[in-house]
Amino acid sequence: MPLTYADYLQLDRLLELQSPRSNPPEHDEMLFIITHQTYELWFKEILHELEKVQSDFVGDRLYDAIHTMKRLRTIMKILVAQLDILETMTPMSFTSFRDRLDTASGFQSFQFREMEYLLGYKRKDMLRYHAEGGAAHTALLQRQGAPSVVDSFYKFLEAHGVAIPEEIRSRDLTLPNEPNAIVQEGIYRLYREEPSTAILFELMTDFDEGFQEWRYRHVILVARTIGEKHGTGGSLGVEFLKKSLFKPLFPDLWLIRHRL
Repeated sequence: MPLTYADYLQLDRLLELQSPRSNPPEHDEMLFIITHQTYELWFKEILHELEKVQSDFVGDRLYDAIHTMKRLRTIMKILVAQLDILETMTPMSFTSFRDRLDTASGFQSFQFREMEYLLGYKRKDMLRYHAEGGAAHTALLQRQGAPSVVDSFYKFLEAHGVAIPEEIRSRDLTLPNEPNAIVQEGIYRLYREEPSTAILFELMTDFDEGFQEWRYRHVILVARTIGEKHGTGGSLGVEFLKKSLFKPLFPDLWLIRHRL
């Protein structure tokens, strides 16, 4: 039997995964489910692309890295745009099925935590929200102890003559990446002397900006929908989400902006 479009995409399985828990089903619960399932698919793709850009950095493949970062930046635009769709759901619509979420919460998205860890924003306390020994906990432990995208970026910079301090080379990989003045000087030099690397740096900054925009828009969406209530599943709601705002992924790129 020839392969069909539906077979290749496993559409029968995919389209059976939307199961509203309200009874009778509340109209907007389908939108809520599909939007969040779509986010998880995009998170999977972002992880896939971030691993690719790590390989590009370590292999000093500048133009491959440019291509991959451009794709990542474009995906982030889609993630931000999806919030426009979710905002068509009114607070009262969400309230009509919110209690059906029970202990489930977007706070528990282990793929999003994987993205944060892979991008260097490692918070050990996030592990406690996933059952020890489970697949999510195991995946996060692996990400926590592995080099981040920023660590791979250091390898790329070193290949272009940037001195990477010993404290960075020997740092504890389970801790978040921190900005470094020596690294910033090296990046500034490359901006001036290697225009092709400047293209990469700008795309990285674009992606970083998009990630921060998504965080901000998400906080505003949550505030608009549930106000000061705690989130489902025991999450801390808006106040917790606010703590992650305006934390750049690549701070060294931002800290030299005034010199460019």
